[in-house]
Amino acid sequence: MADVEKAGAPAASAAAAPSAAPPAKDPAAASAPAAAAATKDDAAAKPAKPTMSSEHISAVSYCREFLRAVNAANQAKDSALTIVNSLKQGTTLGTGTFGRVRLSKLADEAASMVPAELLSDPRATLKGALPKHFALKIMKKHEVVRLKQVEHIRNEKEILQSINHPFLVTLYAVAQDQKNLYMLLEFIIGGELFTHLRKAGKFENEHGRFYAAQITLGLQYLHEEADGCIVYRDLKPENLLIDKHGYIKVTDFGFAKRIEDRTWTLCGTPEYLAPEIIQSKGHGKAVDWWAVGVLIYEMLAGYPPFYDENPFGIYQLILAGKIEFPRFVETHARDLVRKLLTADRAKRLGNLRGGGDDVRKHKWFRGLDFMKLFHRQLEAPFVPVTQGEADTRQFEQYPDSDGGSAEPLAKDVDADLFGTF
Repeated sequence: MADVEKAGAPAASAAAAPSAAPPAKDPAAASAPAAAAATKDDAAAKPAKPTMSSEHISAVSYCREFLRAVNAANQAKDSALTIVNSLKQGTTLGTGTFGRVRLSKLADEAASMVPAELLSDPRATLKGALPKHFALKIMKKHEVVRLKQVEHIRNEKEILQSINHPFLVTLYAVAQDQKNLYMLLEFIIGGELFTHLRKAGKFENEHGRFYAAQITLGLQYLHEEADGCIVYRDLKPENLLIDKHGYIKVTDFGFAKRIEDRTWTLCGTPEYLAPEIIQSKGHGKAVDWWAVGVLIYEMLAGYPPFYDENPFGIYQLILAGKIEFPRFVETHARDLVRKLLTADRAKRLGNLRGGGDDVRKHKWFRGLDFMKLFHRQLEAPFVPVTQGEADTRQFEQYPDSDGGSAEPLAKDVDADLFGTF
């Protein structure tokens, strides 16, 4: 499924907001104890928000500091050197319009380049404090500029540096040289959900529910991020990776964006676009919940709910809003998909007063312990077969490239566009 990206114009009228609950007929009649009880009941009904362990946060922080130290040591030798010069690049894991992703490993001598106090730091002993392998995302500057993706790349970097969640990919370092931009990400060994879904044909109900619950937690975290709501805008099986334990990692934040109210850029994958994106009405976090509905349908049915060989045909089907389910799709799953694929975003589940909590409380997720899921304490329905930490068998094979065809930008243009990358 191909991505589309196009600048759209703001709509003249504002989107309708979810209507507030009607006021009580006689507010004075409610006693203080009754009001307190109601507040207590509301709190009890609201799902608990899981939080990252201090150990995980410390491990990620340590890895970032270690890599910054290696980068600084390289730059002290030669200003043209970066962390990338201390990486051994290997197999290509994926390719895109303006670059590729390579399996990479820190050179053995990297440890000798950092201060002794960093090597003896207690955080160095934490699980995941310094992974042996990374995924190096290499982006050709010339192509990023030509395809007008500079803002998207900046957004991706800023957002990935600010988030930390078990179901969202971790960014450890960034760098650049004359020709390329680099992002050093965690390596997710199990490959794309897309590949595994195509092999299976479709997922069983519990299998799909396991993945959907993780995505729900990840999106809710993004939408409630302390520095402002982050809309992901590119949910699809190709952007979901499976780790060695069978858990999900959302990757590729190229279309992610912080918003205060709405944005108007048409971007995403045709089959997953919400009606308001197609109609250029301006959109917000509700588009992510629409995409969750499409994803759940595709995982359980084996194909998306809106499909045509022509993108415009897909848009027509989305706007028509007719959803037909195969007989084998479970009743509660159907109900959740219908509530997520509600054309009126003011009535769409996930975009109501309860936000992502409303999705988590849906009957399809009944019996699933979200707290245990967040802490990765539940058994995954599928664990990818791998041998060693550098196994790439779950990824497609790509022809190799040394990136020699990348063209450097003019120095003034480079400094203006990527000076602070």
